Amino acid sequence: MTSARRFSLITATMAALGLGGVALAQIEGNDRGVPPVDNSANYEISDVAVDVSAKTAQEARNFGWRLAQRRAWKLLWARVNNQPVEAAPNLPDSTLDSIVAGISVGDEEIGARRYIAHLGVLFDRGRSASLLGQAEAGVRSPPMLVIPVMWSGGVPQSFERRTEWQRAWARFRSGGSPIDYVRPVGNGLDPLILNVAQTGRPGRGLWRNLLDQYGAADIVVPIVQLVRHYPGGPVLAHFTALHGPDGEVITRFDLTAADGDQLPRILDQGVRQIDEAYSQALRDGRLHTDSSLVIEPVAVPDLPEEAVVEGAPAAALPTAASTFLLQVETPDDPTLILAQSSLRAIPGVRSITTDSVALGGISVVRVAYDGDPQVFRTALATAGYSVQDTGGGLRISRPR
Repeated sequence: MTSARRFSLITATMAALGLGGVALAQIEGNDRGVPPVDNSANYEISDVAVDVSAKTAQEARNFGWRLAQRRAWKLLWARVNNQPVEAAPNLPDSTLDSIVAGISVGDEEIGARRYIAHLGVLFDRGRSASLLGQAEAGVRSPPMLVIPVMWSGGVPQSFERRTEWQRAWARFRSGGSPIDYVRPVGNGLDPLILNVAQTGRPGRGLWRNLLDQYGAADIVVPIVQLVRHYPGGPVLAHFTALHGPDGEVITRFDLTAADGDQLPRILDQGVRQIDEAYSQALRDGRLHTDSSLVIEPVAVPDLPEEAVVEGAPAAALPTAASTFLLQVETPDDPTLILAQSSLRAIPGVRSITTDSVALGGISVVRVAYDGDPQVFRTALATAGYSVQDTGGGLRISRPR
């Protein structure tokens, strides 16, 4: 489901409750959202350090870039094949030139005869695949929804506002990783439903709905906690990589930035180390998707051949499915799960989709029903619901 669709559904629901202005005040703003800079399939090796000297500044720079390509190739080969760097084959510079898609400059210092820099090297996946061997097509994870959490000043934030941690994940080029990251932009409804509180909820019903809406099958929660001892001084960053709705710890480590200006670089390094930890856990078989997050498809029995009679009148054929938007009171997660189960149990219901979730308020459920709309209303009443017509759908509730 697109963010625009989720936005229209929840604003319509809030308007029906007379809270439209509150919803807009919470969602609108120009301080949210960082779109990923690159979702291409290129491999990237970042933060390759070079320090070289030559007769001129330009020669030193050219040699530095050549050296970065050679070092990055060995690092890439070792990462893809899970082998030590020393085992990587040497390639001539002409071959490296043909497979390198670009070089990004992290920082550089150019002197009269010296060049010092941290460079990122992009490798074209298609051209480098044959040189990387069969391991290049190795195991790949299911889509993982990323919810980055940053603690700063004792306050945790995810998508509620833009953070440096969210920017670091948006800068990360994930094409070369075996982890299939689903990185929300952080605008629209993302700040309301992908917040810090959600990362600590164990209820599987809400997680299944969120994963379905974002096209993901599992969750990863990378966390960073920043500690500043005094303004302008060093910044200590505690990193933790969690996996799944129960927050399984994959790795923990610390990095230190000399000052605030070095913080983005440290966060980028933290993203890469967390990605490496997730990748190693995947190769070791530790990155299992919780079976409770899997949405089982509804089995539709085949129509018996004898039920189809050539020349039968149109009235004898099954009625086309009707679609209903139901507003359901959901004070908590178990109530939402119970409502979904009871709706699925109604004869004639083909499928249900939860379009928006509002625990403690009104959730919106889309139901595909084979049959007459009036019969569906009667079936809801038989299931114990009070049914009200809202003009664009139905609102159901159980008598208290």
